[in-house]
Amino acid sequence: MPQSSYKAWLEISRPLNVILGGITCCLGGYIAGIDDSTRLTLALSTISVMLFMAAGNIVNDIMDSTIDAQAHPSRPIPSGRINRPLAKGVASGLWIVSLLFMGISANVLKGTTDLWWGAILIWVIAATLMLSYDLGPRTKQSGLVGNIVISLMVGMVIIFGAASVGMVYLPLIWLVGATSFFINLAREIVKDCEDMESDSETRNTLPMTVGKEKARMIAYSISMGGIVCSALPYYLGYFNLGFLLFQLPAVLLILTCNSKMMTGDDKSCQRQLRQSLIMGILGFSASVGFS
Repeated sequence: MPQSSYKAWLEISRPLNVILGGITCCLGGYIAGIDDSTRLTLALSTISVMLFMAAGNIVNDIMDSTIDAQAHPSRPIPSGRINRPLAKGVASGLWIVSLLFMGISANVLKGTTDLWWGAILIWVIAATLMLSYDLGPRTKQSGLVGNIVISLMVGMVIIFGAASVGMVYLPLIWLVGATSFFINLAREIVKDCEDMESDSETRNTLPMTVGKEKARMIAYSISMGGIVCSALPYYLGYFNLGFLLFQLPAVLLILTCNSKMMTGDDKSCQRQLRQSLIMGILGFSASVGFS
């Protein structure tokens, strides 16, 4: 296979996002409470998440290839470096292997906990959301609904990691997932502000409905939900209250987005929200490590 083909497959699968998803799954298991009996199940689930995300990224490019032919002609499919039938086959194969790894993980976990089915449930819900986003009813085109779907899947990566160690019921992990959901939802809305002009012919986004200024205000309000959820585990006694300092970088990143929203610096703002999401998860992980 030519070198350009390897580069094209890396580009279409978005390896940075895939690796970040794998790390997030691992941290979900770590925060929930991993032990020697669940290390293998978490490792298998992490591989499942990474394959699932790579497949989703490829499907997204397949569905957007017609639009990208005009807006982003250098993308792998519009440029001809990868053809659509092959991309469909690879995406299907990755999803099947992802399902296989998840099934093996659940089967191994079955011998250690009664909640082995949690990972199966989360995977099926995530797959349903992904299919509805890109294939039908294509919630991606529905603006805010699509934003919510993507953000639910982001939060579910954390919960999937916890489910893979038999701790899907833990309220703490749902609060961590909610933190991820609110911050990512705010980010998705800001991204729609950034892309409003290029999305005008294919999507009906929140900024198109209410205007960029109001959409940014809504995004900032939603991000406050992320701050509340990130603080609740400390006030509820899951961690020492002093460990709330570990969430300070994430909180400051969110709060300082306000000035960027006011000036319309959407690109910088959405990147900062992503950084706050990462710092928030790391803050939870540090709290577990020092507890």
